Amino acid sequence: MAESRNRPRDALGIAFLLLHIAILIYILIGWALPQVTFYVVFLPLMVLHWLLNRNSCAINNLESLIRTGRWRDPRNCEEGGWLRALINNGTGIDLTVRQTDMLSYGLLTLLWGLGLWHWLAS
Repeated sequence: MAESRNRPRDALGIAFLLLHIAILIYILIGWALPQVTFYVVFLPLMVLHWLLNRNSCAINNLESLIRTGRWRDPRNCEEGGWLRALINNGTGIDLTVRQTDMLSYGLLTLLWGLGLWHWLAS
């Protein structure tokens, strides 16, 4: 894994982490909310955005742009691997990129299916 986050987060890092966590919470519970139409559209668009952005989240790219003036920063271990870094920093488990992709896309497929089911049933 690229540089791990051994240093404490500054205010900018905390703000972007909280934004990521808010989106993650929405991804995990959004399928069960009363209004699920946005959710059913949001998840595939998020996946498309990852694929078009070389498996990187624009949130991490934006943080890199603010910090370095460049859209991509190879020193940012979370760029293109936020979930992987989060799991590694929280548990010490160092998933491979393939394992992280399987986890991410598998879980998103399941959650999107639940959201679609909820949307069609309403």
